[in-house]
Amino acid sequence: MRLLAFETATRRLSVALWQDGELIERAEDLPNGGSDRLLPWVQQLLAEAGISLKQIDGIAFGAGPGGFTGLRLSCGVSQGLAYGLDIPVVPVATLEALALAAAEPLVWAVLDARMNEVYAAAYAVAGDAVSELMAPICVPPAVAPAPTFSGGTGVGDGFATYGDGLRARKPDLAQVRADVYPTAAAVARLAAPVFARGAGVPAAEAQPIYVRDKVALTTAERLARGGVR
Repeated sequence: MRLLAFETATRRLSVALWQDGELIERAEDLPNGGSDRLLPWVQQLLAEAGISLKQIDGIAFGAGPGGFTGLRLSCGVSQGLAYGLDIPVVPVATLEALALAAAEPLVWAVLDARMNEVYAAAYAVAGDAVSELMAPICVPPAVAPAPTFSGGTGVGDGFATYGDGLRARKPDLAQVRADVYPTAAAVARLAAPVFARGAGVPAAEAQPIYVRDKVALTTAERLARGGVR
């Protein structure tokens, strides 16, 4: 089985190629775009593997939550390729991919959602199996519900921006790794068993997972959340 995977929900963009458990990946820190990188990276990975695009069996993408532009980018590219190849797509939760990328047994996955909010969820990780312990939510960090497990690892750039407040929510965290990002390799690892059991969806049904309903706040709402004019 050969899969392409995209992850563009954060500033760390990546594309991965999965071949029967073997992974190769291209990634770069691109805080201000990067849409021009994805298809060239696909061609580089295919060339490195010695295969053609027509030999791909499925496409997976980090579906969110995350940056709105990034989510639309990975979904759109995945849909376009899947339409052309007539192959299925698997949307993968970005916070789940973040937890897998961390390679820690108990993970509080937190991404900076901007607008004085974070995307947060909690997971148990065993090998490539990720179990949801706390569903993804978008909230101000000061009221983010902490996981009920003891210890664990806080991961994601939400800790880089709001680390003190998040640690106050869960003082017993064993460690924090704010430099961990979701990866296309993790997306591929999570999607592979879904494809293997024939559970991919048609390209038209692939949609981002936004979690947050509003893209922007009014001035009054920003001020109420501690923002500035």
